[in-house]
Amino acid sequence: MRKFTLIGLGLFLSTATHASGLYFYEIGTEDTALAGAGQAARAQDASTIMTNPAGMTRLPDQMFTGGVQLMDGDIPYTLDNESGRQSPGNIMSVFPNASGFYTHKINDDLFAGIGMYGNYGLATDYGDWAGDRLIKKSAMVAVTLSPSLAYKLNDRVSVGGSVNVNYGLLSLTRNVDGDDETEKDHDWAMSYRLGLLMELTDQTRAGITWTSKTEYDFDIDAKARFPNLANVEYDLPISAQVRAPQQIMFSLVHDLNQTWSVMGDLGWQDWSQFGSPQITVVGQDLDKKNRLKDSWHTALGVQYRPTEQWRINAGVAFDSSIYESQNDVSLALPTGDEWRFATGAQYQMTPQSNIGFAVSYLHMQSSRVQSPEILKGSYDDPYLWFASVNYSYHF
Repeated sequence: MRKFTLIGLGLFLSTATHASGLYFYEIGTEDTALAGAGQAARAQDASTIMTNPAGMTRLPDQMFTGGVQLMDGDIPYTLDNESGRQSPGNIMSVFPNASGFYTHKINDDLFAGIGMYGNYGLATDYGDWAGDRLIKKSAMVAVTLSPSLAYKLNDRVSVGGSVNVNYGLLSLTRNVDGDDETEKDHDWAMSYRLGLLMELTDQTRAGITWTSKTEYDFDIDAKARFPNLANVEYDLPISAQVRAPQQIMFSLVHDLNQTWSVMGDLGWQDWSQFGSPQITVVGQDLDKKNRLKDSWHTALGVQYRPTEQWRINAGVAFDSSIYESQNDVSLALPTGDEWRFATGAQYQMTPQSNIGFAVSYLHMQSSRVQSPEILKGSYDDPYLWFASVNYSYHF
């Protein structure tokens, strides 16, 4: 969803929490092909550790799921009335990702698992531009280790939980007196996930998950001075926190027959608790009326099984903007309303193993940046694309 799920300057970068913000559902699994639809209720492989740990009770005795993924796109930034000042253009850089999950049946009612994944993150490259003293390149990667347990209360109801150990690394490159200077910092953070999975009928499942917020504290000297502009000095928000909000996801999956299944999501993310992420001028109290607001997620997906070997997936999703106004967004967090369109397929190679691929296209709403004043501009029709391959094996 978003994170954000993704964020300060690091809002620049965040790990697959985010549809909204920079929080992503795409993590190199079948969820990518479905735009996340049904994620808390499908439980078709070991990656359910991340989407709903209670889903482990539906899996075989032992199962492994792993995947790799690439993210790229076009996030173009254009300065207003350039007057000789150079705009950065497309700031997006190719961003790889990988994930792995393993689940194990302890007894008929108790299951355990562990996952390692990244679901928010980003790398940006502004190049040589008018604001390169503020930022030239940035990258944030966040990796989560997630030990999990699930317990079957009865034949139709299961509960689960995960303790998430999150590691974040932030890198910032700026022009300092004509030379590129890179500063880095890292931090550990804890978060938690609780899940409930219910078989409402033999054909219908419902799942709900709650994930706590994640907060990284980075310590980077983020002051930048523009000597040709009355020595104006700026502070970047990365000296504070990169944060992912708490979120709730509700999902339904309904099997129409042995060939077709439909599924959907409704989700909420608590962005409003974080106020207004902006670049600020040292010694001045800038107007912060443009505060963040909670975001909402909805998705619809379909799964078609033409033969016992093939499973075809497609999905569409919408995430609302985290901003009260798209006319005054953070330079470090170019986002707005987001539409996802995705498809992919799984192939059953043997009775124990399957392989799949997926592609996803994410279109973001255009937005304007009002501060800092000298770097005012716009992000016009930004988009991202994802391509992933996944593999599952049950023992």
